[in-house]
Amino acid sequence: MSESRMSDKAVLSCRNLGKSYDEGPESVQVLSGLQLELHPGERVAIVGSSGSGKSTLLNLLGGLDTPTQGSVWLAGEELSALGERARGLLRNRALGFVYQFHHLLPEFTALENVCMPLLIGRTPIPEARERAEALLKRVGLSHRLTHKPAELSGGERQRVAIARALVNRPGLVMLDEPTGNLDHHTAQGIQELMQELSSASRTAFLVVTHDLNLARQMDRVLKLDDGHLVAI
Repeated sequence: MSESRMSDKAVLSCRNLGKSYDEGPESVQVLSGLQLELHPGERVAIVGSSGSGKSTLLNLLGGLDTPTQGSVWLAGEELSALGERARGLLRNRALGFVYQFHHLLPEFTALENVCMPLLIGRTPIPEARERAEALLKRVGLSHRLTHKPAELSGGERQRVAIARALVNRPGLVMLDEPTGNLDHHTAQGIQELMQELSSASRTAFLVVTHDLNLARQMDRVLKLDDGHLVAI
């Protein structure tokens, strides 16, 4: 296999990844020459100062934005080679996303929120409910199935968001500041949950965070500095 293709053993890979934006007559290079591989069960943290390009990188790796240079491979597919619909289907199948502000649908229960990715993928409703209920039980929320987000604590909402990200059994879950709004005890619970799932299900986790305590507990920590990824 050539270096331009993704390693068979990697769930995510990028080669020579770069992103620039045109601002008037100037071109501003945000990211340049990034190389990254994530393997099943691996937990990697990316840290960096505000404005360093962490969110831009996450959007590129998740196929939400298009790189100016290089390539991103997810589950064996080069994202830029896919059409918009195929890219969306791949993301739904192979990638889970957890945001700092959980983005749960407020009018739906915890169970219904977790079912949503399965229903989008046309999983029959009974199977979707069964899988969602099993996953909510696994994250310690079997007693909160019928509660709406406003009736849940911050930690509970984040656990629902993680269950939703995992319900399609993706090889990779990306988390953007997952503990940013949580107290220390709840944040530690989220970290322990990630560790358990990476060991039991071989799910890979890529975490963008300002929380250095969380970052230190990952398998690898990378710093985004001046548009480049540097191992810490």
